[in-house]
Amino acid sequence: MAVIPKVTEVKVIPVAGYDSPTLTLSGCHYPFFTRNIVIIKDDSGNQGIAEIHGGEPIKKSLESYIPFVIGHDISDYRNIIKNIQEKIGHPDDKGEGIQKLDISQLQYVVHAEAAIECALLDLMGQFLHKPMVDIIGQGRHRDSVPFLGYLFYVADRDKIDLPYIKDDQNQGADEWSKIRRSEIMDADGIVNEARVLHEKYGFTSFKLKGGVFDGKTEMETVKKLHETFPNYRINIDPNGCWSLEEAIDLMKKYGTNLTYVEDPTNAEAGFSGREVLSYFRNATNMSVATNMIAVNWKQLYPALQMKAIDIVLADPHFWGIEGTLRVAAILNDWGLTWGSHSNNHFDITLALYAQVAAAAPKITPVDTHWIWQDGQQLCDDALQIKKGQIRIPNRPGLGVTINENKLAKAHELYEKLGFKGRDDTKAMQYLIKGWQFDPDHPVFVR
Repeated sequence: MAVIPKVTEVKVIPVAGYDSPTLTLSGCHYPFFTRNIVIIKDDSGNQGIAEIHGGEPIKKSLESYIPFVIGHDISDYRNIIKNIQEKIGHPDDKGEGIQKLDISQLQYVVHAEAAIECALLDLMGQFLHKPMVDIIGQGRHRDSVPFLGYLFYVADRDKIDLPYIKDDQNQGADEWSKIRRSEIMDADGIVNEARVLHEKYGFTSFKLKGGVFDGKTEMETVKKLHETFPNYRINIDPNGCWSLEEAIDLMKKYGTNLTYVEDPTNAEAGFSGREVLSYFRNATNMSVATNMIAVNWKQLYPALQMKAIDIVLADPHFWGIEGTLRVAAILNDWGLTWGSHSNNHFDITLALYAQVAAAAPKITPVDTHWIWQDGQQLCDDALQIKKGQIRIPNRPGLGVTINENKLAKAHELYEKLGFKGRDDTKAMQYLIKGWQFDPDHPVFVR
């Protein structure tokens, strides 16, 4: 009878990577993004890995979990996570979530214990000689997972006195490497961005990150995308910055160009985002996705009760792995759809998204920012997006193995950073002096 391995070591390693000056409602992305890597070793000699959002608060949370993990059987991961949640929890969380895209609340929306869960499940998969998808949720639903191409407007890095990466100037850089570091500020540029992404990764589903220009300008871009690629899925996410009236008007004029709209509007006039989206959905009959108004169980219940949403982008970093698959099962039973939110990440998170999505019953193509970080792999066997999909490898656990040298370099970059948090205002203020975040107005609408 096989002896179940016990955890012998837990390490938390903060890392950094390079980013482009992509634009969102929050402002302009900084030249660097940060993540936390978790490595858990057991007494059989295996190690499980995970990746989650960056920042010192999340790093400290992860470090506080270590006593709950050391010495336990790797199969005890459910009780480990339960004990962490019950005995530590999120003491400063006011329950506000990110209805108004308040990035300061993101550390509470992110459940750092999801990284512990991921690393333990990676170890369990290795112990059982099975891919993670086969031991989570209801088990495997598909062998390949569709992903979407995330389209961004991109500012001119030469107008921002910050050290953005120049890898597009390297000899042999492909067209995508050049495009993603170049200024893209109009519909023609976005259409070209989609063309290059289709040629490189095979995407036939795209999402435009809105909240940058006025709604009409962005929906004209969506219309041009649809006209150029009539057989592709086109979506937009303005992060709730349109008023209800404007959102309804835009859908009446442009809605036929969309597969779904993500968080078109949000809380206003004393009503929560869930109430407002319910009204919007009734008025437009549009399919609505969210990663803002239903990011925990308390928010999910009224959102579904009000029939405010059709798609929940239940990021496993927000819900935990088993939690997000419970959401997926409920949505499937009610004829609704599961998807996952994304932000800047390395290839370990990409592998997690693929494994979790393969275990979800009914899905929409999964979000990923990975294409903006491609080339900064931490693993030698990183999963690849081909024909718009990731095929689940026949390898145990998460299916990827960390490269210690690459990890050390990413950690070294993190240690060199003077600013280790996230603040999209800093870069934006080089473009507009004194610019400040306003959840109700796009970046260039002031």
